[in-house]
Amino acid sequence: MPAEGTRMAGLWEREVGRLRPKRFANAFMASRDFVQSLGIQKRLREHRGCVNTVSFNSSGSLLLSGSDDMTLVLWDWEAGTPATSLHTGHENNVLHAQFMPSSNDRSIITAGADGEVRHMQMREGGPVVVDRFVELEYPVHRLAVEPGSPHTFYSCGGDGSVWHFDLRGKEATKLFSCPSINDKTTKIIELYAVAMDPRNPCYFALSGSDEYVRLYDRRKSFVNGGSLFGTPVEHFCPPHLIGQNKDGITGLAFSQAGEMLASYSYDNIYLFEREHGLHFNNFKVGEKLLMDETMGATLPQTFKGHQNMQTVKGVNFLGPNYDFVASGSDCGYVFIWRKKGGELIRVMKGDKRIVNCVEQHPSESIFASSGIDTSIKIWGAGGSEDPSVANFDEVDDPDPYLFSMSSDSDSSVYMDDYIFAPVSGSSDGEDEDDDSSGEDTTSSDEEDTEEMAEGDESEEEEDTEEMADGDEGGEEDGKAGDGEMDDD
Repeated sequence: MPAEGTRMAGLWEREVGRLRPKRFANAFMASRDFVQSLGIQKRLREHRGCVNTVSFNSSGSLLLSGSDDMTLVLWDWEAGTPATSLHTGHENNVLHAQFMPSSNDRSIITAGADGEVRHMQMREGGPVVVDRFVELEYPVHRLAVEPGSPHTFYSCGGDGSVWHFDLRGKEATKLFSCPSINDKTTKIIELYAVAMDPRNPCYFALSGSDEYVRLYDRRKSFVNGGSLFGTPVEHFCPPHLIGQNKDGITGLAFSQAGEMLASYSYDNIYLFEREHGLHFNNFKVGEKLLMDETMGATLPQTFKGHQNMQTVKGVNFLGPNYDFVASGSDCGYVFIWRKKGGELIRVMKGDKRIVNCVEQHPSESIFASSGIDTSIKIWGAGGSEDPSVANFDEVDDPDPYLFSMSSDSDSSVYMDDYIFAPVSGSSDGEDEDDDSSGEDTTSSDEEDTEEMAEGDESEEEEDTEEMADGDEGGEEDGKAGDGEMDDD
């Protein structure tokens, strides 16, 4: 019998009937062996622009994606083919899209760079009916569906506003605008992320263009002193960033245990628990702390090595028990850390330029990633393409925005301009994601990771103008779908 606690021991127990297959699968997905065995199983090609959002339905049979080409694609990801392609009606990039729960995968919500939030209802044997809920002057970056509800969800965007939607009455209600903490005037911050606590749908979190994660309780009034400003029940921020007015937080994610991941621009990813709250520790929000004031505080877990400066990146948990943390990076790699201890376990090439999204399958050892490339990568154990040989095209002409950026540049100047640049050219619609050259890095050493990231970033800075022209040109000549659409 193999040594107890090893993978071979688990295989032996499964074979002799001592370990249920589901329990064995979960144990494997929570192991280092699982992460080390990951490879690209499939590449999904249909979009003609950057793929800004990917998400699975509740059963995991379908993958939903949205793109700069203003279309949605519902994928039969196992077959590697589109099940349905849909025109969204958005007049600019689709930034986020989600299935509504308990809707037989026929109810989809979308948010776009055109400032619109839309609801798409796919009627059996009939047209796709689209309702436009709001039309704002700034991009709507993110949506958050109330857990288990087929009717209600939230949005946040560039104008700092938070909206609540109810599909039953086709109602949209502005809850509040999010005020700056560091600026004592009535300045509003730009919001990049909203996330719901899966344990308690009464709580949702917001993050944006400052250093604070704000936690709200929807049961409490959103009116503060007669203004429209919401009042958080808690704030979260690493002590060394308090009062620094940094470049913001682009991604949020909750675990089933109520932990929160926050991906900071020009900084690291942090894991917050209840005891890391500023009010919990009697810290005054908005004032820089002295070293001796933080000595007794419990510090959040930190995940280092990736780069988050050029685009709005998400962050996520992986594993059946949220055992790992995953993120894309400006260097075009997918980073995976062990949640406990923050050890960097795997770094895998996932895009020619930038990976923005990493989303896990609801029940299988599968996840999807997307970014600046027009294709989506499906990752799994023993994938047919090892990341060490999963190569990507090289393009010739540099994008002046990326070429001029450095670690000292102000990401707030480039972030939205880079993602939401106006159409400036046309595209032949071909996917540029064919094989050429690339590397995989599996070292957990931070210095090695940083050298790899810098090397890849210098390559991507030499050749992105063709990418920008090709992706943005999808608005003019992209045939985006076969679904009919009625706009109510």
